[in-house]
Amino acid sequence: MSSPAETAALDQQGGGPPRSRHGRRVVAALAVTQTIGYGVLYYAFSVFLVPMAHDLHATNAQVAAALTVSVLITAVCAPLAGRWLDAHGGRALMTLGSLLGAGAVLAWSQVSALWQLYLVFAAIGIACSMVLYEAAFAVIIAWYGADARGRARGILALTIVAGFASSIFIPLTGLLVDAYGWRQALVVLGLVYGLAAIPLHALVIRRRPAHARTPEAAGERADLVRAAVRRRPFWLLVIAFTASGGAVAVVAVVLVTYLIHLGHSPVLAATLAGLLGVLSVTGRLVTTGLQTRLPAALIAAAIYALQGVAALLLPVLGASVAGAIGGVLLFGLGFGIGSITLPHLLVQRYGTAAYATLSGRIALFSVADKALAPLGAVALAQAVGYTWVMSAVAAVCVTAALSLVAYHRV
Repeated sequence: MSSPAETAALDQQGGGPPRSRHGRRVVAALAVTQTIGYGVLYYAFSVFLVPMAHDLHATNAQVAAALTVSVLITAVCAPLAGRWLDAHGGRALMTLGSLLGAGAVLAWSQVSALWQLYLVFAAIGIACSMVLYEAAFAVIIAWYGADARGRARGILALTIVAGFASSIFIPLTGLLVDAYGWRQALVVLGLVYGLAAIPLHALVIRRRPAHARTPEAAGERADLVRAAVRRRPFWLLVIAFTASGGAVAVVAVVLVTYLIHLGHSPVLAATLAGLLGVLSVTGRLVTTGLQTRLPAALIAAAIYALQGVAALLLPVLGASVAGAIGGVLLFGLGFGIGSITLPHLLVQRYGTAAYATLSGRIALFSVADKALAPLGAVALAQAVGYTWVMSAVAAVCVTAALSLVAYHRV
């Protein structure tokens, strides 16, 4: 049952069933824009890598560095985007980000030199900080407010749909490149993203209520954030989700190569790696279901610990087909749980008023780690072998698990 203050807030913002109906429209719109956004702004890059390198007379590594630049800039911009979202809401930010993202993809189709590619991907990185998961979660959390069930359902629905972005857009991009070439394929993808995301963000998302945009509200948010970052629980969340995000990024990058190294065929290796997207959806469903009965931090800690076990078992049992399948299945269950567990924990401890600001500060570390950890893993594999890489993945998974256990006890 809502408190009088919560009821008043709901009434002020539209209240009751109409608010619930619009909440479903917000989630549906964001599910579409997140799926297309991740597909176009992130996953499609892998298909363009080789033809771009050929046309730009560059190495694959030089071209791939553009994506690293994009992810790092997304991390740097995340705290700024978070503060804006808390103060003003998502309509203006996500609409402008959609415009920037679509324009950058169209500009990407015209690049003729590496420096131009890096400049375009700097713009894509800024756009990603404005339009992808962190922003979408902030919009959903601000909309549903004290309605914990609505928040959970909205975020789960969003991540389930967007979890298929790679499954949709990697093959779609391949078909477009085969049919039209990589430059024309980018024009098509840029137009698809812009025509979908710009109107949906502009028309469906609403501004923050007037009372959330007052100087007094801004001061209260600033006080809350200062208090949070001075205490241990916040930094335990930073450690947990930075470590787990880095582990997932490493496995996503090296899994196919590692399975081939263990003696499996490229087809089997690619098939098993493709299961990770499906398993991420399974893990989110399991985690959301268990959160009604068990503490979310302990659920995530248990799953991260299982990921650590899987990483340790792969070098031992992964040479067999059954061992490889078992290891991938066990690790894959934790692939997507961070995206739904972190919002739950932040809102549970700190409320919704400064959610985006706190989430953005965590993203500064976690998103940067997702960009840098795979580079370190590849270097480590070349220096001492994949067994050490899997051992490092296991260690950071255990670190994430222990951090969440400590967080739960604080």
